Amino acid sequence: MSDKIKITFPDGNIKEYDKGISAMDIAKSISNKFADAILVCKINKKAIDLSAPINEDGSIMFFKFDSPEGKECYWHTTSHMMAQAIEELYPGAKFGVGPAIENGFYYDVDSTTKFTEEDLKKIENRILEIAKRDLKPVRDEKPRIDAIEYFKSKRVDPYKVEILETIAGAEESVSLYHQGEFTDLCRGPHLPTTAKVKAVKLLSVSGSYWRGDEKRQMLQRIYGISFPTQKELDQYLKDLEEAKKRDHRKLGKELDLFFFHEVSPGAPFWLPNGMIIYREIESFSRKLHDKFEYDEISTPIIVREPLFNTSGHTTHYAENMFKIISDNEPMYLKPMNCPESTIVYSSKLRSYKDLPIRLSELGRMHRNEVRGALGGMFRVRQFTMDDAHIFCRDDQILEEITRVLQLMTETYGAFGFTPKYYLSTRPDEFMGSIETWDAAEDSLKKALEANKLEYTINEKDGAFYGPKIDVHIKDALNRTWQLATVQLDYQLPEKFDLTYEGSDGNKHRPVMIHRAIYGSFERFVGILTEHHAGNFPLWIAPVQLSVLSITDASIEYAEKIHKELRNEGFRVFLDTRNEKIGYKIRESENKKIPYMIVLGDKEKENNNISVRQHKVGDVGKFELKEFIQKLKLEVLQKA
Repeated sequence: MSDKIKITFPDGNIKEYDKGISAMDIAKSISNKFADAILVCKINKKAIDLSAPINEDGSIMFFKFDSPEGKECYWHTTSHMMAQAIEELYPGAKFGVGPAIENGFYYDVDSTTKFTEEDLKKIENRILEIAKRDLKPVRDEKPRIDAIEYFKSKRVDPYKVEILETIAGAEESVSLYHQGEFTDLCRGPHLPTTAKVKAVKLLSVSGSYWRGDEKRQMLQRIYGISFPTQKELDQYLKDLEEAKKRDHRKLGKELDLFFFHEVSPGAPFWLPNGMIIYREIESFSRKLHDKFEYDEISTPIIVREPLFNTSGHTTHYAENMFKIISDNEPMYLKPMNCPESTIVYSSKLRSYKDLPIRLSELGRMHRNEVRGALGGMFRVRQFTMDDAHIFCRDDQILEEITRVLQLMTETYGAFGFTPKYYLSTRPDEFMGSIETWDAAEDSLKKALEANKLEYTINEKDGAFYGPKIDVHIKDALNRTWQLATVQLDYQLPEKFDLTYEGSDGNKHRPVMIHRAIYGSFERFVGILTEHHAGNFPLWIAPVQLSVLSITDASIEYAEKIHKELRNEGFRVFLDTRNEKIGYKIRESENKKIPYMIVLGDKEKENNNISVRQHKVGDVGKFELKEFIQKLKLEVLQKA
């Protein structure tokens, strides 16, 4: 047996090393500077510690802090450092779970101390002290029964014991990580040393029931963030403050867009101003779907259980569905539109000449999200999705996905977003055969490559019925949001026995493409609100112009200008109150109205208008017809 292994690098180069070499040593063989920058690696797509020995051939990938894998490892290690700091400062504390999250980390803590801002600062300082100790996290594989005994006797922690006693599959062995005097249950991987953590900030503390069960112990969840430099932390905190100012829930109330109420948790109340934005993006969507030759349908919201038994939703998605009983039988509020679209497809015989069939639906849906996970428009229970389902032949897949990608590009371009593409592959729980999944993933890859679109692989993130292309955009604060999704599905046509008559006279199975562009309208409007900080572009602004009179003598002229603008189709607010013009201007600025038309005796005498632009100020005098043309061009260009 050879004592050598072959390692394949991302550029395709293959090098031979001694068996048992660590990823860190491989990195050092490239350069010490490179080795110092990396945080974690993957061997054959499995994340491992940099210190772990490698004993078999494989492909290797290294990750720095600027990657999702690097951030996850960095923040998860910091969560362990925080738990260690708490254990040292507040003896007797017990710990639930402490994962890395999208931005930072948290740990659930059971302590007799009610943590305050002052406590968080103490914990921060202790984390930085632990960092300076240059502790090397060490992985320790143990039989599960030994790990249970450890957390019952050596470091008594009933939460870790419960996790170990109830983990899926009841693994024979589990991994612990030792970090100096601190030991925790963890799958890893971790940073090679605590010294990598240079800057940390604990952001908040909130209540959290153990395992999300309100009948269980209430723990304290401490949230934090960490970075390799203080400069990065300072910028993050600055962005966080700006994000608070842009919070769509705050702006939604201030601008009369929408609000939430306890009578219906997770469902927004749309106000008139919000409905204008909703209707504008809905209208834009419909025009584009007409251009790309979709047929719009509408399907029922309440559906009998057998439909979802057939689709697989009651098996794979039941906990997220609202169940009701009607006529002594179970029914559901639909969580998605796809099963219903198969009913539309099968409502009559189909021929190969009919395909592709593109069915779009602005469908109202309901998903039973955990109440504690609800978050304004970003996580709701009731929402509208710009769904579509395309039924096509195998030879039409490439063309149809290309058309979807073109529709995405045109849609996002109107909002100033640049899409980034991800290919999400087969999850651990899936329907159908691996061969069918492989074929579907290959089709999506070919579509992306044929359209010369760069993409990243998201391992195991596909839907249970098929792989998908996910599309992300970045907003004004450089935050990433997932919007569109394109899913290739061979499973539902099989489940619902969908067929078409081919040119050979035989029955064939169509392929089903699921896709959404905005995602949910609610989430998209929330993203737009924060992206623009409520300063919406003219074409979707709830109020596009305000007409402000300076004197009583100019009121009649202001009413005339207001009427002409309304007749041209603009959304206009008329303010002829007996208030100072400065006060009226400030009110329009606070309402974030794009343009203000200020009218006094001079404007009336010269039959023109003075125009101010929101956040810009005076932009000059115009003839009304000239300004109307300018506005129409701006709306048309969606500038």
